[in-house]
This record gives sequence, C-alpha cells and structure tokens, in this order.
Amino acid sequence: MVFVPNKSADQQIKMFNRTEPPLKLKYPKKHDHFALNEFFYFDPKSGSITDWNKSRNILTSEDFIIGLIEGLEEEVGSASGVVMYQIGKQWGFKDADFFQTWFDDEYQYKTPLTEMNIAYVLEAWWWPFTTQGWGNWDIDLSEQKNGFMFVNIYDSAVARTLGDVGKPVCHIYAGLMAGFFSRLIKKDLSCIEIQCYSMGETFCKFLLGKQDRIDAATFWQNEGATAKDIEKRLLDGEYLT
Repeated sequence: MVFVPNKSADQQIKMFNRTEPPLKLKYPKKHDHFALNEFFYFDPKSGSITDWNKSRNILTSEDFIIGLIEGLEEEVGSASGVVMYQIGKQWGFKDADFFQTWFDDEYQYKTPLTEMNIAYVLEAWWWPFTTQGWGNWDIDLSEQKNGFMFVNIYDSAVARTLGDVGKPVCHIYAGLMAGFFSRLIKKDLSCIEIQCYSMGETFCKFLLGKQDRIDAATFWQNEGATAKDIEKRLLDGEYLT
C-alpha cells in the first residue's frame, strides 16, 4: 500500500502515469531506484500500480486511514488495536517471504540471506516502505543477544494522520515487525509501541523481542512508565518474574 497525503485523483494518476519505470528498462539491476518516479509505474489499461519488485500497490489517503481505524473502533471497540496488530503480523509473515524472493532475484548473492550482514539486509527490506510512504526508520540491534531490540519510525503514516490523541496508535507497524522478524529468524517474536508521535513525541519507538520482554514492557507501560524508563529497565536486566 502506498500512502499519499490528500491529493486529487488527477494529481495521483498523473504522478504514476507511466507503463514502465524508464530506468528499469535501461538498468534492470539498478539498486538505487527508490524515487517515486523510478520505483512505481502505472498501467492505464488495467488501472494498476506496480512497483519495481512486481508488487501491486494502491493509493490511500489520510481519510482512508481515519475511516479504517474509526470503523474498527465502532465494530470492536478497544480491541481495534489488537485487530490492527494481527493484520500487521499476517502482513509481516507474507512480506518476509516476498522480500526474500525479490531480494534474491535482484542481488543474486551466493550467500544465503540469513547468513548475510543483518543490518544490510534490513535496510534493503525497509527502503521500499519508505518510498511507499510508511516513514523512515532506524533499528538498534545492540541488545539482540539479550532477546530484544528497538526500532524507531519517523513520520508514521498512521500517527501523523491521527495527530496527538494521547496514546500509541501504530499497532499495524508493531504487528508488521513482529511478523516479519519472526519469519526471518524463525523464532516467535512480539512487538509493542512504547512511544508514539500521537502521544506528543517526535517519533515512534517500538520494542521487538521475546514474549517475556514484551510482557514486562506492557506491564510497566500500563503502570505509567515512559519509553526511557522501559528502555533503562530492560538494559538493566529487569524482567517480570
């Protein structure tokens, strides 16, 4: 899905009015292809938008995101966050498989993806999301050996749309990361947002890790702990018993 701030239909179609990315025709193995006019092409005959990796895309607006979340809240109430998380997690499972397919096809490394530098692999995974409007990111892998890691999302499509509502709202991001990393490393991981732009912060912060770490963070967060408090407790080795 491509997130585009509110634009008219004519503006959106004009942005993607192409049958094939010109650079892909000329340089099919070009890797720095993440500008909007390089990564996407619009097929006017089928009305479809396909990206460099042969994935179908749709254009969505802020109104779509608001309508989706408000609709879920009307149907399931406070469980809407859980529903969005599970949607994201299933998306993450499928995207992990899709990512490995296009990564192997584009780069054709002889070394298996799981044996490559993890930071390099993850940057390759997230760049298309940035191009599609999901925001920039950075990831702290320094505590991976201790069963958790932190991910920062800048300019979250969900949080910037909803604005300051005083609570975490990026459940679909948390689910996406839980699903993707679980499939990537073949271990069951969970994720929680511990800081959100919609809480008045400047960016969103997620804790990804083993269930006991996530359970501890959830408990502390419910008790009023800030993201810095949670991070310090985890770094100090404090978990629930």
